[in-house]
Amino acid sequence: MTWSHVTRRTLVGTAASVLLCCMVGSMPAAEGRVLPEGRRPDDVRLGPLKDLDGYFPFEVPNSKEAWETRAAELRQRVRVATGLWPMPERTPLHAQVFGRVEREGFTVEKVYFESLPGHFVTGSLFRPTGKSGRLPAVLSPHGHGGRTQEYDTRRVREMIVKGQERFEGSGRFTKLARCAQLARMGCVTFIYDMLGYADSVQISRALAHGYKTQRPAFETPESWGFFSTQAELRLQTIMGLQTWNAIRALDFLCGLPDVDPKRIGVTGGSGGGTQTILLCAIDSRPIVAFPQGMVSTAMQGGCTCENCNLLRIGTGNVELAALFAPKPQGMTAADDWTQEMMTKGYPELRRLYAMLGVERNVRCDSMLQFPHNYNYVTRAVMYSWMNKHLKLGLEEPIVEEDYRVLSAQEYTVWDEAHPRPKGGGDYERSLVQWMNEQSHRSIPWRSPGDALGWAGWADFREVVGGGFATILGRSLSTAGDTAALDVTVKAFGDLTITREMIRNRTYHEELPTVVFSPKGKDNTKDTVIWVDGEGKARLFDDRGEPAAHIARLVDAGMMVFGADLLYQGEFLADGIPLSQTRVVENPRPYAGYTFTYNHTLFAQRVHDILSVISFVGQQGGPSDRLHLVGVNGAGPLVAAAKAQAGDAVDSVAVDTEGFRFSQLTRYRDPMFLPGSVKYGDLPALLALCAPEPLWLAGENGEIPDVTAAAYGAAGYRNRVTSRLGSPTESVTAITDWLLASR
Repeated sequence: MTWSHVTRRTLVGTAASVLLCCMVGSMPAAEGRVLPEGRRPDDVRLGPLKDLDGYFPFEVPNSKEAWETRAAELRQRVRVATGLWPMPERTPLHAQVFGRVEREGFTVEKVYFESLPGHFVTGSLFRPTGKSGRLPAVLSPHGHGGRTQEYDTRRVREMIVKGQERFEGSGRFTKLARCAQLARMGCVTFIYDMLGYADSVQISRALAHGYKTQRPAFETPESWGFFSTQAELRLQTIMGLQTWNAIRALDFLCGLPDVDPKRIGVTGGSGGGTQTILLCAIDSRPIVAFPQGMVSTAMQGGCTCENCNLLRIGTGNVELAALFAPKPQGMTAADDWTQEMMTKGYPELRRLYAMLGVERNVRCDSMLQFPHNYNYVTRAVMYSWMNKHLKLGLEEPIVEEDYRVLSAQEYTVWDEAHPRPKGGGDYERSLVQWMNEQSHRSIPWRSPGDALGWAGWADFREVVGGGFATILGRSLSTAGDTAALDVTVKAFGDLTITREMIRNRTYHEELPTVVFSPKGKDNTKDTVIWVDGEGKARLFDDRGEPAAHIARLVDAGMMVFGADLLYQGEFLADGIPLSQTRVVENPRPYAGYTFTYNHTLFAQRVHDILSVISFVGQQGGPSDRLHLVGVNGAGPLVAAAKAQAGDAVDSVAVDTEGFRFSQLTRYRDPMFLPGSVKYGDLPALLALCAPEPLWLAGENGEIPDVTAAAYGAAGYRNRVTSRLGSPTESVTAITDWLLASR
């Protein structure tokens, strides 16, 4: 049976944007059924999905130590989600600064540099005049509307009447106005273009911020673009690229001869506020921040550039902003999604800062009279904040003055002497290919034979294991507190069949489970968790009796667990096949709108396996050894679970059936796992099973190179067995292997 057949036939259901496929066959589920017909498990994952308009509270840990642990976990999540784990190579910027124009109190120059080879970041550099020595600097991501966003005269006058702006001139270009004022205050200030805005022309604005239609020509495993399944499997996103551009913009700014790299601030509004949050979460150089308009327990950012898989699972913008603590951070609440910040979000930030001994280092001003913008009054709050924490020494209040605005010729970067670079589809494909190749170079997953030494193995565990740990989102240590409910016991010949619901009380999840155990024996030495791609019904034969391989294991004194993972067996209403796609309500088919906030079905099924492993361990039973088996499409799930369970599992048997994540063509596939290809695909997960014994099928009798290298590095190359044979033959061979290993 090919993998595509397994996917269509056996992997049913979705927890988050996954196709619910039809089940076939007539397995006698009644013998193993825990709940009455028509009743489904009481599982929170069957409820509504979370989306960007959900509620994202920040729960402050009870101690500084607990926060430090949580913060480290979140920073790792940000790095992995944005494709920056490990950090890419910092290639030469080849920065160009030119076209200087003078205004009263400051100058403006045009800038471009290469954040990646051939990929240009553009912007405007404001410098104070009449200053000498190393100066403080501010990086200013602009947000949607662009660096050169211009309001017409009528709109500016309306804003003046409402108290949002003061001058018609600078009020036309509010983003440049804050840069001009910061420069007059003595700060070197750099405002750079988001992708697709102003002079950032290689990736279009329509694609980066308005993607709404799937592009088949950009979806092939050989040649892909952003928003494709292949890109998501490698964590290549617009949000990630913009975060990298921000890091390189800091590199540029800190490298200027007139900048003091120890006095750096960051401020941006709206989408620029989102960039400020992420940059300050993972880059240690800024000492003060003012993320305007996006620190909120409500809407988290509606643009495709503000969402990427994995980022906000179990967290939100308030907690992500908290990663900047204890450094000074300011913001305001306005008549938008931030309107509840004074009662939901800001009190928690103050509590955290107080716990860290610096309560005055966080500030949120209520400005509910203003809509969602970065207006004159709000900017005044920011100027005061920067004045204080960059130690500018200016007399307060600081009043923003008007200035002669820049002409298009003065702020446009590309000209005859500096021609604009080519963009479009071919460029997009070449960019993601370069990013893919760079990942191959930076991730230690390609090692010849057994040459991977212990240092290399440690790096592999840290980089690849760390990446998968974030992607999967749960380990055995965080698997949760489990207990058995609805237990019924039935004698069946020389064995006992126990039907029970494993309740994960930590996460409000339930798993219908069947346990086969030797009758009258209390000295079982081996427990087997047998995971089948169709659920526990496959552990019975057509007559409703334990399948032959299960009976053999139990006859030999082993205990065998089988479970319905999420959207298998009893998770399906009345056992009726489902054929619908469950996604968040968003008209744009982007994986990030679902998986920024929700685990994939693959990850949730791995959580289920970890719950069973945790349950077995928490029972404190007589078993000495625990074995994990994955067949009939469940092999990759078991490999991932073993990688997360560590040495709690004594051996693992995996029939891969030739599966690779790179084969997937849609993000709604039940096996979709963002980042899986970036970190080495299924062979890397198999490698993370080392050093415990590993039985393999589906690999044509071979052992993947990285898997062999990992076991060789651990000194246990002989613990990997790879067998030829059909899936049916694999079941028998696995049974023989388990019995021989007793």
